[in-house]
Amino acid sequence: MNAPSASLPGGTWPLGGLTVTRFGYGAMQLAGPGVMGPPADHDGALAVLREAVDLGITHIDTAGAYGPRFTNQLIREALHPYPESLHIVTKVGAVRDQQGGWPPARRSEDLRRAVHENLKDLGLDALDVVNLRLGDAQGPRPGSLAEPFEALAELQRQGLIRHLGVSNATAEQVAEAQAVAPIVCVQNMYNLAHRQDDELIDDLAAKGVAYVPFFPLGGFTPLQSTALSAVAARLEATPMSVALAWLLRRSPNILLIPGTSSVAHLRENVAGAGLLLSGEELAELDKIDR
Repeated sequence: MNAPSASLPGGTWPLGGLTVTRFGYGAMQLAGPGVMGPPADHDGALAVLREAVDLGITHIDTAGAYGPRFTNQLIREALHPYPESLHIVTKVGAVRDQQGGWPPARRSEDLRRAVHENLKDLGLDALDVVNLRLGDAQGPRPGSLAEPFEALAELQRQGLIRHLGVSNATAEQVAEAQAVAPIVCVQNMYNLAHRQDDELIDDLAAKGVAYVPFFPLGGFTPLQSTALSAVAARLEATPMSVALAWLLRRSPNILLIPGTSSVAHLRENVAGAGLLLSGEELAELDKIDR
């Protein structure tokens, strides 16, 4: 397994006291259909994780709710004992129900249980980064996060968590979290066509806090945009490649976690994110959500 690669698209970013590649890997798609159950191709899932590390990726994003628990167990099977350079970011605050939903689980006892399950399934004594997942499947929802975030801060003081972050959060909730304990990242929905967090990204960049867009291509379906398709066609690239490359250029604190269950697709994503965009192309893309 290789050491961290500064040659990956975007180089690296200091995530708290950790150094991670800005191009990471999101493990959500390793679970079965609907992010439930084991993968259809167990060996293929292990191969994707090992290829990610072999490519030099040092940032893997996961959650105990993926599977549930199957994805974390796959990560352990594929990569444990972990390279010193590899850092795993997980999420707590939601569970799965029998219908495949994501009901919230943010009581103190829920969060303690989730942290301990993550530790067990990943084979770790402490979790590098834990994000508190807020809102619901439709996006962030207003309301205080003080009680659950204070519960995670207590687990951090106990040495079970190294760094904290928030996911699916409003700007007000980000500020409230920062008043409780330092955060190293915010993980929200964001892409070329969904740019409601532009101001938040710039504010976090000034503070040295990472911003991690999830579903960066518009969800589980390709991002549809005439302008994006036109730029991609001129560059003889895919819209996905252009969208990933744009995200890396948008701000230095943006970390990518595109997911896939295919080794070939993982390699394509890495190559695509390294696409060079001219000033003219960036200006054209910037107008998509204007």
